[in-house]
Amino acid sequence: MTMAAAIEDGTADINARSKPGRIASIDILHDLASAEAVWRNLEDPQGSCTPFQRFGFVAAWQRQVGEREGLTPFIVIAYDAERRPLLLLPLAVRHAYGARCASFMGGKHSTFNMALWDRDFAATATQADLEGLISAISQRSEVDVFTLHQQPLRWRDLPNPLALLPRQPSANGCPVLKMEPGAAPATLVSNSFRRRLKGKERKLQQPGYRYHVAATEADITRLLDWFFRVKPLRMAEQKLPNVFADPGIEDFVRLACTTPLANGKHVIDIHALECDEEVIAIFAGVADGHRFSMMFNTYTMSASSKYSPGLILMRDIIDHYAAQDYRAFDLGIGSDDYKRLFCKDDEPIFDSFIALSQRGKLAAGVMSGLNRTKRMVKHNPALFEMAQKLRNAFS
Repeated sequence: MTMAAAIEDGTADINARSKPGRIASIDILHDLASAEAVWRNLEDPQGSCTPFQRFGFVAAWQRQVGEREGLTPFIVIAYDAERRPLLLLPLAVRHAYGARCASFMGGKHSTFNMALWDRDFAATATQADLEGLISAISQRSEVDVFTLHQQPLRWRDLPNPLALLPRQPSANGCPVLKMEPGAAPATLVSNSFRRRLKGKERKLQQPGYRYHVAATEADITRLLDWFFRVKPLRMAEQKLPNVFADPGIEDFVRLACTTPLANGKHVIDIHALECDEEVIAIFAGVADGHRFSMMFNTYTMSASSKYSPGLILMRDIIDHYAAQDYRAFDLGIGSDDYKRLFCKDDEPIFDSFIALSQRGKLAAGVMSGLNRTKRMVKHNPALFEMAQKLRNAFS
């Protein structure tokens, strides 16, 4: 069945073959503009979504990266019987493993992936609701498999309903710092650690030394110019590929960092430590009034680098958001040692490989198996060390 035959005027009703549930109809859209009004409404306080699924973030990524990679938007909006939007799935389709795979937009630059949910529906969604959604999509699209990576089990105070579908742990978890409103600074970063950082910081305090969040376009551009000069050097030093050199990535970062939000901040915020002589370190990430999630960072190549400017900047960012009553702070997926200095808790993250066709069953099985193998390697020190040696040898 073709998409044109399955969907009339972009809308499909869930028929009698679907499992019973509150989802009465779906739209499947292939451009962001058609979905923008519903999308932005689900971003407001009545919705539940991560800042990585904001329209501004995803639109910048699709324009600069997704289009260059030949990815086609596949946006599913589900409605109740009164045509009230219940959820929006912001996906894009690519070909992999001989199948048409739909994954979250944002690629590897999105730390967390979720649908955008109506809050009431997210709080009460059932397995029948989700199975009905998948059944309707499979009947009315040519997508073979959903490959849905790095999903949190919960966001803020609500469950992620996609966790009701078949799932498996992601290869990596996410270390997180939980922050109670009004918490004493020492409960977030210990006094002994603060003293050590303060001693290092005194050696950085040259004229003009300051911590700030970039607010003007001129400051954002200046800091990004510095970042894109220094980051490749840092990655080469670590024998890592420069992922920021991939087509469209720099353009995406620059666009997202300069796209304003209604609150006067930006889709991606840049935190900087600098003095009159140089930029010392930057951290960039997304914030939503509840949580800050780091996306990318680097620090100076000068002699100042030996005084742990990255750790000092992390302390400043934690204090900055604690003062605004944020509830969580994370440094991204993965258990690097420096993350554990600040983020003591673990947030479980899951992946789903959901077949929508016979061809999709084969692809889902392969991807699920590869994902389990990757997780096994990551969590076995001997296997991980061997994998690191092989990567370094080939690089």
